[in-house]
Amino acid sequence: MLIIGFESSCDETGVAVACTERGLLAHALHSQIAMHRDYGGVVPELASRDHIRRIVPLTRQVLDEAGVRPRDLDAVAYTAGPGLAGALLVGAGFARAYAWAQDLPAIPIHHLEGHLLSPLLADEAPDFPFVALLVSGGHTQLMRVDGVGRYELLGETLDDAAGEAFDKSAKLLGLGYPGGPELSRLAQDGDPGAYALPRPMMHSGDLDFSFSGLKTAVLTRMRALQDEGDATGHKARADLAASTEAAIVDVLASKSLQALRRTGLKTLVVAGGVGANRHLRARLTQALDDLGGRAYFPPLQLCTDNGAMIAWAAVQRARAGLIDLQALRGDAAFAVRPRWDLSDVCVA
Repeated sequence: MLIIGFESSCDETGVAVACTERGLLAHALHSQIAMHRDYGGVVPELASRDHIRRIVPLTRQVLDEAGVRPRDLDAVAYTAGPGLAGALLVGAGFARAYAWAQDLPAIPIHHLEGHLLSPLLADEAPDFPFVALLVSGGHTQLMRVDGVGRYELLGETLDDAAGEAFDKSAKLLGLGYPGGPELSRLAQDGDPGAYALPRPMMHSGDLDFSFSGLKTAVLTRMRALQDEGDATGHKARADLAASTEAAIVDVLASKSLQALRRTGLKTLVVAGGVGANRHLRARLTQALDDLGGRAYFPPLQLCTDNGAMIAWAAVQRARAGLIDLQALRGDAAFAVRPRWDLSDVCVA
């Protein structure tokens, strides 16, 4: 079965073709980082308009690279939520129209399920069951994953997510957009032990997260540096960036290991944009090695939002028998869900 997938939930336009037998055949991605950098963050209206400009040429490119004609496709998948309403509407509208024109079923996919299953695209994919650390955008969650559509929430953030902590701390440090990668680059020149920043809820006894207190601590430290006349000094800012990154990584690693101990599992999957952080990858890889287990990560180019994870999630749901393709055929009507709980796509 050949499935084309579309992702447009925020500031990346992604298109991919995947096959139930041959895996990922081709994918293409356009990032809007350069466009939004002048504003210090994503401007929803601009994001939506750019998706409109990019989605058709990316579709042609991916079909050509995969050696697939539209009439060869068996289904169309698209991100139905969560995300920015206008951005979701562009991808969903195009996908449903494309499916209707080709008389194909259109499969709505949960954005976070796409991230959750994206490590299965790696050359060495994990086996079920596993614990998943989902760190994508405004989401930080720990899940037990027993199979496709079989997800149990173990813990989640109560306020800011890890990605938001990176981005907001970067902004306090005067860094550009996107903040997380900029903070990590600056941190390479710093001492992670220079400042004693809090590790919120690391010893709370549960698997929930909180990062708003860390952001406040970074703000307080920056004000102190301003009072000392050192707020623009490279060394002081690099030390604060390194200390911030270390605090976030400590919390994510500690909670992930607690989740493994509670479930008795020894396989950890990390998915989402923060999963590209090299310190987090190194820390969790070493920790799982020490436990006699293994940590899995999606390929670096698939950590951010992308069409490959959407097409692949549809492939996985098709393989698991969770999609009624006939029921999804022939209806051009659609809706998007900017807020959508992952539990809604779980099987009973």
